Amino acid sequence: MDKVPMTKQGLADLEEELRQLKSEERPAVIKAIAEAREHGDLSENAEYHAARERQGFIESRLGILEDAVSRADVIDTSQLSGDTVRFGATVEVADEDTDEEITYQIVGPHESDADAGRLSVTSPLARALIGKTSGDTVEVTTPGGSKGYEVLKVSFK
Repeated sequence: MDKVPMTKQGLADLEEELRQLKSEERPAVIKAIAEAREHGDLSENAEYHAARERQGFIESRLGILEDAVSRADVIDTSQLSGDTVRFGATVEVADEDTDEEITYQIVGPHESDADAGRLSVTSPLARALIGKTSGDTVEVTTPGGSKGYEVLKVSFK
């Protein structure tokens, strides 16, 4: 099994979601299924089918989270430094077409959220940025075409 790179905060977030699913969500859906069964005919019972569907989602998500946590390779980003982009780096880039400045932290795939500024290390932009320093430019192929970015600043928090 391959290890999955992850920040300390990313692991803590996954463990909290795992705890919530196991201690709150799973018991609640089991109770909802039991209550729906009491209503009689299951073939036309929408509450029962909705609860079973929710149970399937919860069990699937638990499997994904347990796998991710068991394969986590936690990297303490507070111990990193330098001016080269790598896992854990916070990178400020400028879109060469619009001059819009965007800041991303390079994180593991399970903790990525582009809207929150966390970019998966496996994403095309992150892969292009790895190994670059301030002043370098990268070209990234996106669904909308090729985009250019200039690395403005690299830091580790």
